[in-house]
Amino acid sequence: MTERSALAHSYDRVAAAYTEHIADELAAKPLDRALLQAFVEQVGLLGPLADLGCGPGHVAAFLAASGATVTGIDLSSAMVAQASQRYPHVAFQQGDLRALAVDDGAFGGITAFYSIIHLLPEEHIPAFREWSRVLRPRGLALISFHIGDSVVHHDEWWDQPVDLDFHFLQPDAIASALQQAGFTIEAIMRRAAYPGVEHPSERAYLLARKEG
Repeated sequence: MTERSALAHSYDRVAAAYTEHIADELAAKPLDRALLQAFVEQVGLLGPLADLGCGPGHVAAFLAASGATVTGIDLSSAMVAQASQRYPHVAFQQGDLRALAVDDGAFGGITAFYSIIHLLPEEHIPAFREWSRVLRPRGLALISFHIGDSVVHHDEWWDQPVDLDFHFLQPDAIASALQQAGFTIEAIMRRAAYPGVEHPSERAYLLARKEG
């Protein structure tokens, strides 16, 4: 089984439990909500949004409620099914954020909340170049991830067998990869975890704009 197949199958197995535990998390994350609302405003009329690694669809649904036209894309078909059932007014589809089955310049903005944590380091620049391809000129990307240098492996998650690696990342390294892929960094933010709401790790948010 390939690494991406293992990732998809692992999230297929935990999709229902993940939705139960995670899909309402934005209610307890005021900074995330504010950043997403600001992102919708800043993208404006550049074009529709793509939420990459959308999981059960809560970020995509929040973007839609903030006035955006958005498509949620996830590698896991079970996650797409959960998202579609939970938010029938939002478009969701299965796809790989490293190779998106959409035309050049399809989107005005991309959000990727905790989805690049499953990429290998050597996949960052190629993935960001793919994002640049599907973004319109001056399009924006808003990315979040756990800060650190470790890789956490799960063989079991919510009583289900999985094969998942979670890569903690350094903001400077991700900013450099984005720049090498043709983006300009417009903002970098760090925050502590919300106690009792999420994994106790420091978080990073990067706002990057496609050059040209």
